[in-house]
Amino acid sequence: MELSYKRIKLLLSTVVAVCVVWACKTSREETRQPTGQKEEGLPKLKISENNRYFITGKNEPFFWLGDTAWLLFKKLNREEIETYLEDRKQKGFNVIQVMTLHSLDMANVYGDSALVGQNVSKPLVTPGNDPSDQAAYDFWDHVDYTVDLAEKKGLYMALVPVWGTNVKGGGVSQDEAEAYARFLADRYRSKNNIIWLNGGDTHGDQKTEVWHTIGNTLKAGDPDKLMTFHPFGRMQSIDWFNEASWLDFNMFQGGHRRYDQDDSPRGYGQDTWRYIEEGYGLSPIRPTLDGEPSYEGIPQGLHDTLQPLWTADDLRRYGYWSVFAGAAGFTYGHSAVMQMYRTNDKAAYGNKELWYDALHSTGSGQMIHLKNLMLHYPYLERIPDQSLVADQGEKYNYLVATRGKGYALIYTYNGRLLKINMGKISGDAIEARWYDPRTGKSIDIGTVENTGVREFDPPGEPRDGNDWVLVMTSKNG
Repeated sequence: MELSYKRIKLLLSTVVAVCVVWACKTSREETRQPTGQKEEGLPKLKISENNRYFITGKNEPFFWLGDTAWLLFKKLNREEIETYLEDRKQKGFNVIQVMTLHSLDMANVYGDSALVGQNVSKPLVTPGNDPSDQAAYDFWDHVDYTVDLAEKKGLYMALVPVWGTNVKGGGVSQDEAEAYARFLADRYRSKNNIIWLNGGDTHGDQKTEVWHTIGNTLKAGDPDKLMTFHPFGRMQSIDWFNEASWLDFNMFQGGHRRYDQDDSPRGYGQDTWRYIEEGYGLSPIRPTLDGEPSYEGIPQGLHDTLQPLWTADDLRRYGYWSVFAGAAGFTYGHSAVMQMYRTNDKAAYGNKELWYDALHSTGSGQMIHLKNLMLHYPYLERIPDQSLVADQGEKYNYLVATRGKGYALIYTYNGRLLKINMGKISGDAIEARWYDPRTGKSIDIGTVENTGVREFDPPGEPRDGNDWVLVMTSKNG
């Protein structure tokens, strides 16, 4: 009986002793930069001197604007990956969050399995990486292609090594996790555009030893790459790993539930800014961000498909609330894109929209305005400062404020009247304007004395989604 390409690849992988994964050499690995050679491509990401933000190796501010593409490696071919990455580049995203292994039987759109025998310690690696040769182009070559293409487009890849359900279910032992993490560290050591998201929608107090093994092994094998832990909904990485030496920045999952649906111990509901506030004063100081807010187009509460869907308005609220509260960035998500939904797929969460149509969703095109606003002003001096707000409000009425020495930004989700305590930034007078998070355009207010409590009335009638940012800058600064 004639052997298929895939069976030949599996046999070939055994011949080349794939079980000793870190010793396997693909043609890509053979051309890896030797130590000390001049770096090319994207600069490495680092933590700022004040430990609150990200910077590049050139000490330039880096505002994390992420997109959630969990199943990209599984569902998209090379041409589709090009389409997706180019779209996200044009929309101003700079970090793409992806599951490396969604499941232990993971295979890509070409039918290439990621593992031998569903064992993470045995990645299925074959010699060569020519995409025209089905016997040579394997799952990991497909990952390499994506990482390299993303780098060319100025995008960083935030990779989850293995999704949490696989570890929680007992499918990954400590020894297997160590071997797998060594493989990843060795294979991607030369790639500056990789960030590690340990975990994956899971509790860090379950199989903790495996998560520490992955984190410590990746950090030992490739210490320059930033790493965090992607936690279960309405939880934070610091809930379990605040003292972990491998944790470079904090990530929380704001989750997908309304105020009345949140049954978690915190009970923050939609007040995602509270996660930032909670961890802001902890030691050691780290950057923090929401790595999974409510996705645009997904049901409120996630599982009941008869519930209303989260909208672009909600994503803007989550973004501005968390960033103004002190976050180092924000990750957007869309239900169809995160699962790369295609015709005839089994849809999750009742999704019916095709991924390539959802690329053009309203919210995805509006996230760049948050990034542009934050980087327009001196970024690394920025702090959250609620003392600017005389009437903070609750839930959708909540006003959140951030400032530098010569500027202040206050966000309202529903366009209600703002009462602002002046004198918090330098100068006897300030220039005020309204910034529209939907368009990135501004409306001048004029010059205002920088004293007392002053009222600012946003354009339009108060209603949820009529959101505005009050921008105040020192007239002499």
